Amino acid sequence: MYRKSTLPNNIRVVSEAIPYVKSVTLGIWIGTGSRSEQQHNHGISHFIEHMIFKGTENRSAKDIAEMVDEVGGQINAFTDKEHTCYYIKVLDTHLELALDVLSDMLLSSKFEQEDINREREVVLEEVHMYEDTPDELVHDLHHNNIWAGHALGRNIIGTVPSIENFNKPLLLEYYQNFYTPDNIVIAAAGNLTHERLVELTNYYFGKMAGNKKQGNPTVPELKPNQTIQSKAIEQVHLCLGTSSVSQLSPDIYTFHIINNILGGGISSRLFQTIREEKGLAYSIYSYQTNYSDAGLFTIYAGTRPSNACQVVELVRQTIFELKNKGITARELTKTKEQLKGNLLLALESSSSRMSRLGKMELTLGKYITLDEVVTNIDKVSLEKVHSITQQMFNPNTLCFTALGPISEEIYDEVKRF
Repeated sequence: MYRKSTLPNNIRVVSEAIPYVKSVTLGIWIGTGSRSEQQHNHGISHFIEHMIFKGTENRSAKDIAEMVDEVGGQINAFTDKEHTCYYIKVLDTHLELALDVLSDMLLSSKFEQEDINREREVVLEEVHMYEDTPDELVHDLHHNNIWAGHALGRNIIGTVPSIENFNKPLLLEYYQNFYTPDNIVIAAAGNLTHERLVELTNYYFGKMAGNKKQGNPTVPELKPNQTIQSKAIEQVHLCLGTSSVSQLSPDIYTFHIINNILGGGISSRLFQTIREEKGLAYSIYSYQTNYSDAGLFTIYAGTRPSNACQVVELVRQTIFELKNKGITARELTKTKEQLKGNLLLALESSSSRMSRLGKMELTLGKYITLDEVVTNIDKVSLEKVHSITQQMFNPNTLCFTALGPISEEIYDEVKRF
């Protein structure tokens, strides 16, 4: 059962009781990520996430790790473009320990300059490692290609110059601006009671004060173009993208269906044509990236340079066929069942349920039940799918990004879109 409360200091507490499990997953969600950053502090959200694990006034980094390990728990964190999450999964008998540890980390981290200098080297190594992973790097290049000059177009980790600029005053300023009660959601799922969670949360976080720094976020504008970056690697990595919708849009369910049919799984049209029938790529798929006020739809393929032009042409043909012939009633029914099955299977763990709670509260400010999601999926019609595909794959809204050993011929293939 879903429950929500708001503490006197405006921290929101959301929970879902799952009485048949023995675990609890607790997440502290902060409504800030790389989108909140400026050029001079690009990557600071991710860097602070690292620093939160480097010790507090009460515990060393080793103490934190040992406390969680001693009860068989798991602790981690991640930074996204619009939020940061710190989470622990433990047995249900250790819920208070989880809150004790996370509150200490979030409220009493030291941010010592010596630790900052050491962690800077770790993050710089992460940057260089990422540069050596072209099948991941190409997606960041693609976002920057589409949303050039906007914070959503920048990567999460930052750049070498911005990371080298980080110091204690800069980190504390950002922390104080965004790690505030009105910008925090505490989400938990598992074998717990909401009343006990609220009681413990108020004890450990109730004295936290401050207000989030108000900004003026702008909606990114898609800029259709081609970005082709030569790199001496074995494969060419290709991304073709267009606008999608925000997480708030009712059309998001139609986009999910189109994505699933086009490249969302091993039975999708792109996978079957390019990998199974032609053998031209090992990795070929499509995906959606949905934010609070914008979205992207992307097709990705990795292939040998000699196959790149043929892969681009097959992607073009597949999109053309989808636009002009649409989908069948059977395809629509099959895809709806697949989406519903994927959703329900993904929510079998307390971790995934906690994540869903936290994201919804931060982004939507409300909870959408599984029954509502299923109903919305079932409402999607053939006519709606056809209408959206006509809008999506307009040649004037397509962006192309390629990374690797590029031949001149690929320019001509892209122009055919």
